[in-house]
Amino acid sequence: MTDRSHELINTAAQAAADKLAHDIVAYDVSDVLSITDAFLLASAPNDRQVKSIVDEIEERLSKELGAKPVRREGDREARWVLLDYVDIVVHVQHSEERVFYALERLWKDCPELELPEEAKATRGKAEEHAKLRAAEEAAELDGDWA
Repeated sequence: MTDRSHELINTAAQAAADKLAHDIVAYDVSDVLSITDAFLLASAPNDRQVKSIVDEIEERLSKELGAKPVRREGDREARWVLLDYVDIVVHVQHSEERVFYALERLWKDCPELELPEEAKATRGKAEEHAKLRAAEEAAELDGDWA
């Protein structure tokens, strides 16, 4: 994996963390794929936040590193947006898509990349959010039955 790929991954991970992405993780896929060096995965609990994270990643990579994606997919629905920078590919998914597609399972044999502390601190946030949301919904249901 190149230094440029590391730089892109770390900048994208920090941008995602700054926009409160959940469960940011990156994998070195250079030994198993010839088309890219690394994948960055991040998620958010709603479509609007997915879009916000994607926009921040794109802006930061452009301003700080002069990088623009060669391809951007999934933008209209904002449930799973892919940014292809050739050296790296960024996946920002709605939390439901993240669980359903479980990309981590596909790449679990690839080395996980070290990320900035703020990005590592996002691990487990999706699960926390889901529990909080379930508790809120249960409380609303209890209120409806009272």
